[in-house]
Amino acid sequence: MIDMKQIKENVSSKIKNYQGQDEQALPPRETNKTNTASAKNTPSSSSAAIGASIRIRGDVTGDENLIIQGEVDGTINVIGHNVTISKTGKVNANITAKQIIVEGVLSGDMAGEEKVIIRQTGNVHGNIVSPRVTLEDGALFKGSIEMEPGKDELLKPGNSLNSSNSSSGLKTA
Repeated sequence: MIDMKQIKENVSSKIKNYQGQDEQALPPRETNKTNTASAKNTPSSSSAAIGASIRIRGDVTGDENLIIQGEVDGTINVIGHNVTISKTGKVNANITAKQIIVEGVLSGDMAGEEKVIIRQTGNVHGNIVSPRVTLEDGALFKGSIEMEPGKDELLKPGNSLNSSNSSSGLKTA
């Protein structure tokens, strides 16, 4: 299983080391203290990206927004955060997230806590469970849509997304 939080911590430590080397060569800068204080009070909306040349086989979990430009085969759980499958993204996975946007190819079921959007370039084969669903003109979709008013239904053990025998008829690896 791939933990996006661990990947982010590793990348953050490398960036800090690199920035530390640059700061030693530069004179100190003045900072605006009011901007710094207000930035600390606002929640951070960090994102992780799976690049176009990256292929992941397995479970992806995390505590931040996820942008997929490469390939993912398995499951994706980022409850409370957003998942975006870009135009170059190819995903064969069941996805559970706050908001799911599909611009690329998805083969699998989606559970959107708030909404699911399939863009004009999107191609989806799978079922959708979400209170709000948008299918743009030109989007390709094959499956079923359940628009439940609350997210409690999404995470129930009997939900088709949580059972191994999904009714979508799709084969998962």
